[in-house]
Amino acid sequence: MFRNFKVVSHVVFGRGCFSQLNDILVPHRQETGSFMVFLVDDVFTERSLRDRLPVKDQDLLLWVNVDDEPKTVYVDELTQRVKTYMKEFSDQLPDGIVGLGGGSTLDIAKAVAVMLTNQGSSADYQGWDLIRNPAVYHVAVPTLSGTGAEVSRTTVLIGPERKLGINSDHTVFDQLVLDPELIADPPTDQRFYTGMDCYIHCVESLTGTYLNSFSKSFGEKAIDLCREVFLDGGPDSDDKLMMASYFGGMSIAYSQVGICHALSYGLSFVLGVHHGIGNCIVFDQLEGYYPEGVAEFRRMMEKHSIYLPRNVVAGIEGDKLDKMIDVAFSLEPLWENALGADWKEVMTRERIGELYRRM
Repeated sequence: MFRNFKVVSHVVFGRGCFSQLNDILVPHRQETGSFMVFLVDDVFTERSLRDRLPVKDQDLLLWVNVDDEPKTVYVDELTQRVKTYMKEFSDQLPDGIVGLGGGSTLDIAKAVAVMLTNQGSSADYQGWDLIRNPAVYHVAVPTLSGTGAEVSRTTVLIGPERKLGINSDHTVFDQLVLDPELIADPPTDQRFYTGMDCYIHCVESLTGTYLNSFSKSFGEKAIDLCREVFLDGGPDSDDKLMMASYFGGMSIAYSQVGICHALSYGLSFVLGVHHGIGNCIVFDQLEGYYPEGVAEFRRMMEKHSIYLPRNVVAGIEGDKLDKMIDVAFSLEPLWENALGADWKEVMTRERIGELYRRM
């Protein structure tokens, strides 16, 4: 059976297009007794972008903190804050959710959008196709590019037992506002780590057993754009990086990531390492599996003077190391994509432990 997956229905791209956000939202606003919810990375609380948000008097603006990886308990807390605010409007659902920030903020926005229409905790829906009711209308405005969160059907969360996405067609955004001007100012290392998420998942997709012409077409374009951005540079690098993130997300939508992401999930769950830098720490140790990709990745690090943390797993043994292995080992589609259907004969728990000890 071929997958019939959902894609974002509306996309606007171009420098300055953020100024159109209000016009985009207007048709989705009810005339009376309604509101929009803006979930905005709190890094913008003291920046000029705050004054450009098209927030109306009745709207709810929530500043989102992503110093830590997004957790299910945090999604549940934000969802409850929206529901409490809803009571002022006769329990009417918001007209929409607008997520503005990097990949973590966009994942949170997707999660809140589905949890407003589905009962229980977001932890109940970590897995594949567990969401039953459609989400409220939701919009993504990326201010970092690389994760592909703006286009993917996954919202990656750390739950009580594991790090795993809510994977559903209902999580997919209804509208993207892709303005390269919004990704122009992050610190060099943060831009690099986020961009490398795109590069790495393209390497994993393009060398995986799930590869097909659909994912290959998007993945090849995305990885070429990453090379132009991180090896060549140029005045239009932000435009290219934003499109690389979009194409990279589309590539893995019809294939899968691989070894690096599986190991990175375990690293994040136990040690709290952020996804982007976690991928870089892991990928640097995988030249035995992705030799050409790792060699090119190291050239990119050298060009941008990036120095990865070392020995982050030093001294981690016993229960913590076992949990890291549990989380990584449980992500079977990732391992199968990387190593084939008999992957368990190649990648044992002992081998995963050896890889972690090198980081």
